[in-house]
Amino acid sequence: MGSERSDATPDETGDDTALALKILVAGGFGVGKTTLVGAVSEIRPLRTEELLSEVGQSVDDIEGVDRKVTTTVAMDFGRITIRSGLSLYLFGTPGQDRFWFLWDELSQGALGAVVLADTRRLEDCFPAVDYFEHRRIPFVVAVNCFADARTFGAHEVSRALDLDRGTPVVLCDARDRDSGKEVLIRLVEYAGRRHTARLLDSVG
Repeated sequence: MGSERSDATPDETGDDTALALKILVAGGFGVGKTTLVGAVSEIRPLRTEELLSEVGQSVDDIEGVDRKVTTTVAMDFGRITIRSGLSLYLFGTPGQDRFWFLWDELSQGALGAVVLADTRRLEDCFPAVDYFEHRRIPFVVAVNCFADARTFGAHEVSRALDLDRGTPVVLCDARDRDSGKEVLIRLVEYAGRRHTARLLDSVG
């Protein structure tokens, strides 16, 4: 994975003009990362899930997601074609602290990231927000709107997370393909603007 690049790479069709971009899907435990990747992927997603065990109860906080029975232990992987010649390769990161050592490897060559948030456990996405801010990796915060969660507006979530000015916050349903696709489009647009601005700064 370390050899992957954030810029254009030929896709599997052999078309040298095609773009294949690497996107991370991050967030806290049980926020819906595996669900989002599975909902939008046009290929059968690769999943590395294991059943939750009694041993893990001491380290995995399942308050608010007590119906969750599995957890990602390495990554999820999927692919979606946004438009002709533009494909996104999605890498879902594990949410628990003990798997964070994988993040550095997964983030190499990434164009940007989606940080999924659950307003019932908003503090769980703080580590992901800090991680991407410190490494200057563009990201959007996607609030997964659970039925039993209190509704907050994008501005309220942005303020609660103390996001850098301009960081997009979008509301979504991780189960819905169209909703997830809109999140990814927002990320690609935002990351494109960020990378263009950096390029102009470097030559200016």
